[in-house]
Amino acid sequence: MATAPDPQKARLEALAARGLAALRRGDGAGARQAFADIVASGRATPQIFLFLAQACDRLDDRPAARAALAEVLKADPLNPWALVLHGELMTRDGDDRGAVGWYERALSAANGRQLPPDLVARLQRADAERQAASRRFRASMDAALAGARVADAGPRFAEALQIVAGEVQPMLQEPTSFYFPGLPQIAFYDPADFAWAAGLAAAHAAIAAEAAAVLADRAGVAPYVERPVDRPAKAHALLEDPRWSAFHLVKGGEVVAENAARCPATMAAIADLPIPRIAGRSPMVLFSILAPGTHIPPHNGMLNTRLICHLPLIVPPDCALRVGNHVRAVRAGEVLIFDDSIEHEAWNRSDAMRAILLFEIWRPELTAAERDALTVMYESVTRYDAE
Repeated sequence: MATAPDPQKARLEALAARGLAALRRGDGAGARQAFADIVASGRATPQIFLFLAQACDRLDDRPAARAALAEVLKADPLNPWALVLHGELMTRDGDDRGAVGWYERALSAANGRQLPPDLVARLQRADAERQAASRRFRASMDAALAGARVADAGPRFAEALQIVAGEVQPMLQEPTSFYFPGLPQIAFYDPADFAWAAGLAAAHAAIAAEAAAVLADRAGVAPYVERPVDRPAKAHALLEDPRWSAFHLVKGGEVVAENAARCPATMAAIADLPIPRIAGRSPMVLFSILAPGTHIPPHNGMLNTRLICHLPLIVPPDCALRVGNHVRAVRAGEVLIFDDSIEHEAWNRSDAMRAILLFEIWRPELTAAERDALTVMYESVTRYDAE
C-alpha cells in the first residue's frame, strides 16, 4: 500500500531551499524568516538551527544567533561551525577571552576531520584571531605590570605569565615508569645549591681529557639507546643509532672495569657524590656522546625520584638542552642539574662531537627514610624481573 505524501515535509523542504538561496545571495532577513518558519513547525534539525544562526549573524542579531547556536550544540557539542561562529560573535562583542575559548574549542573539534574549504578558511581566520587576542591580552598584562618590580619576582613568575598568555603550556613531571607524589615541579636546579657541584666543575679539565681519549679510539662506545634483549623495544628515533652513544663507566650498579680503568680522574670525581646505590640499577655513570647535527627528540625519563646531572666536557658551539619551557646552552665545565621526568630534548647543531659526563643523584627533597624505602622497592622490582 503506497504511503500518502506528506505535504508538511514538502513545505518544509521548500522553506529550507528558499532560506539557503537567501543566505547565498546575502539576504539575511529572508533567510531568517524561512528558517524561523521551520523552527516554528517543531521539526527543525540541528542543521536548520545552524542556518538560522548564520542568518541572524548576517543581521548582527547576536542574541538570536546565540540562541540558535545553543540548539545546535545541545545536539552536537563539537560542531565546528557552531563553535567558530560563537567565537566570531564574542570577537564582535570585544570579549577576547571568551572568543579565544570558543576558537580553541572549534580548532580542537575540527582536528582530524575532513572539512569543506569554506570552513577550513574560517578556522584559519579563527586561529589568526585567537593569536591576535592572545597578543592583546599579553600586551594588556605587560602594560599593567610595567610600573611594578616584576623582575624581582624571578623566572617562575615570568614562566607563569607565558602560561596564562597561552604562549607555552605547563610542563610537569610525567615519568614513564614510576611517579612519586608531592615533589616540586622544577625543570633546572641551581648547581650552587649542591655543595659538591663546584668540586666537580673544578675537575672538568682532567675528566675532559679522559673523554677526549675515548672519542679518539671509540673502544667501548655503544649506542645510548640499545634494543633490550628480552623485552619489546620502545619506539625511539635513535634506537641502536651510534649518533647518540654512551661510554659506560658504571652501568646497572656495576663498575665497567675496563672502561673505568681508562678514566681514573672521572671515577675519583664521582666517588663521593649523592648517587643512588640500588642493586641492579644504580649508579649509572657514563659519557654521553652526541654526533654533529644530531637531535635527541622530546621524551620523558622513567622516574621522578632522581635528578640527572651533566658536566659538559667537549662542547662545540650551538649545543643546547631544553627541559620543559626552559632552554639552556651547554657550555664546557658548567654543571647542569635537571628533572628528566619533565619533557626534555637536546641537540648538537655543530659540525663536531659533543661529550658530557652524565649521572643521576637522589632528589634533594626526599628524606633519608624515603630514599631507603625507594631503594628496597626498586631492588624488589629488579629481583622480580630477574625471576
